[in-house]
Amino acid sequence: MSLDEIRKKVIFHNSVDVWIAACLEKNIDWKNPEDYKKFIDYLLKNNLNLKAFNLCAHEAGATEDEKVKFTETLAETKEDPNSLTYTIKLNDAALNVIRSYSM
Repeated sequence: MSLDEIRKKVIFHNSVDVWIAACLEKNIDWKNPEDYKKFIDYLLKNNLNLKAFNLCAHEAGATEDEKVKFTETLAETKEDPNSLTYTIKLNDAALNVIRSYSM
């Protein structure tokens, strides 16, 4: 699902779903937690208004084993702010920052 498609559903999304959508738009693999951490670092440095929260993939309705494994791997290093899951308001400015990230 593209960033524009998930934006139409609700205004706020979790950073893992945003990461997956951004990767799918650029036709690259999203499953490397280290790449996700670099993406979050970029968003934080670009002053996006991110709010950290705990995401349990099972509770969030994730049925895909790959997504569950991905979020569980991130949770292993939860002391690192780049490993956290955030809420992101997908407004035009946020989408511009997200899409300008070089993966």
